[in-house]
Amino acid sequence: MSTIYLDTVIKADIQIVFDLSRDIDLHQKSTFKTGEKAIAGRTSGLIEEGETVTWKAKHLGVVQTLTTKIIRMEKPNQFIDVMQKGAFKSMKHQHIFRREGKNTIMTDIFEFQSPFGIIGKIFNKIFLKNYMKNFLLIRNQLIKTTAENSTNRERSERQSS
Repeated sequence: MSTIYLDTVIKADIQIVFDLSRDIDLHQKSTFKTGEKAIAGRTSGLIEEGETVTWKAKHLGVVQTLTTKIIRMEKPNQFIDVMQKGAFKSMKHQHIFRREGKNTIMTDIFEFQSPFGIIGKIFNKIFLKNYMKNFLLIRNQLIKTTAENSTNRERSERQSS
């Protein structure tokens, strides 16, 4: 099993960051390079506990589908999604949020296991873990930029009123 840990510091309210992290439409914007689209289950808006989403995208030159389900949600502190169907042998993504002063710390713990036994393990170490980390970093950067721009816009509107 491979695990990716990422912490992203965001200068925005925890609720804003939490909601952006579960926004299907924003996720699709962050994955434009792979053409990722929500095709079944929740296909737009904010995903909730118990809901599923099926994604279709081109990864590594192959069109793939992945269905995940939100198995746990504690607003605005965390949610967990797990793979129901897809190319991984298993996949679990914990999204954890905590306040630190005026910032929100967004933590991703992404655990996955490739199929194909020893070949899958070698592929993980050589390529897939870095591929998935970069995929998450791009997503997190869009969440950060969107949240901080929203916060700055609200601040400016209050000051000009």
